[in-house]
Amino acid sequence: MAPSKTQLTELDSADETIALQMTRWLTHLKSERRLSPKTLEAYARDLRQCLDFLCEHWGTRVTLARFSLLEATDIRAFMAMRRADDIAGRSLMRALAGLRSFGRFLEREGKGKVGALSAIRAPKIGKSLPKPLPMASAKRLADADERAGETRETWILARDAAVMALLYGSGLRISEALSLKRREVPRPGEGDVLVVTGKGNKTRMVPVLQNVLALIADYVAICPHALLPEQPIFVGARGGPLSPRIIQLTMARMRGALGLPDSATPHALRHSFATHLLSRGGDLRAIQELLGHSSLSTTQIYTGIDSERLLEVYRSAHPRS
Repeated sequence: MAPSKTQLTELDSADETIALQMTRWLTHLKSERRLSPKTLEAYARDLRQCLDFLCEHWGTRVTLARFSLLEATDIRAFMAMRRADDIAGRSLMRALAGLRSFGRFLEREGKGKVGALSAIRAPKIGKSLPKPLPMASAKRLADADERAGETRETWILARDAAVMALLYGSGLRISEALSLKRREVPRPGEGDVLVVTGKGNKTRMVPVLQNVLALIADYVAICPHALLPEQPIFVGARGGPLSPRIIQLTMARMRGALGLPDSATPHALRHSFATHLLSRGGDLRAIQELLGHSSLSTTQIYTGIDSERLLEVYRSAHPRS
């Protein structure tokens, strides 16, 4: 189906041949690759910024034919411009990944080969990760009594405590926790597993503690809004979907009350889950499955494991040791 006029006129720096292929590329990423809306938005923004730069760099609107003749020096100039704007290495790497994806799509569609994109080395990025919280602090975040002095309604305090407990108890991403439907969360004593939909619409099974299910049940029992089986179990003050921003703000208030550093975020609870499991002898492969990582190297970086720790696991587990 041909893209709408609005989609085509978004690219003031490029002609309709580029706009058409960009729309088809994004549709492909959404339907075939099942990339998240945020990733699609970031890729589209990165490509538009590159086209804007090339338009000014070349002094003319970008055409498909001209884009296929892209040179490595053009890409380096674009990356240098972005870096001059204090863009982090991770964002630069994502921009290059998006451009390469667009180039591969053009090649598959028979619209030219942009060889220069594969000749550019990806920028180095620092391994900046959230720091794990002390076990005692992570547990206190899931205690509604810690916020007893606040004027918020009791059911909201119970809701926030249940979400925090779920993030730490099962190592979920905040988006995964808030997308859980009521029918997907067992009542206490009626199950101990959640089926979670993570990145790329991939599902995985994760265990859930009975005390976490009890906190969720306490919230459900006093929630003033109807929680239908097919709707999210965690809702906002007016009964609509709960925004991740609400949990982030709750975490910010609690870290001040508990004397925790700024690194104490909802995502840090997921990091704490993995780190605390590992420190108690948890298997690296099992933690990888629980977190939903496709690569073990991602889990290694995520949990802050160094090479010495990997050697320790190797020496203790290898049958010839």
